[in-house]
Amino acid sequence: MKKTYKIDVDCAACAEKMQEAAKKTEGVKDATVSFMTLKMKVEFEEGADPAGVMQKVRENCRKVEADCEVFLD
Repeated sequence: MKKTYKIDVDCAACAEKMQEAAKKTEGVKDATVSFMTLKMKVEFEEGADPAGVMQKVRENCRKVEADCEVFLD
């Protein structure tokens, strides 16, 4: 399953950090962050709960970039 989320991030380097943090999150098969469109595309592992996984993605992204935001609704 793939989903797209709106994000808020200040620079392209920060977006890259968010992308790497998302990719390392359990339940994420792949993730792409675009600074130009301010969107994060996430492909989930088979059987993963997207809502639960995205909470972890948000936490992991904030560890590498404290002032970023991933809008989950």
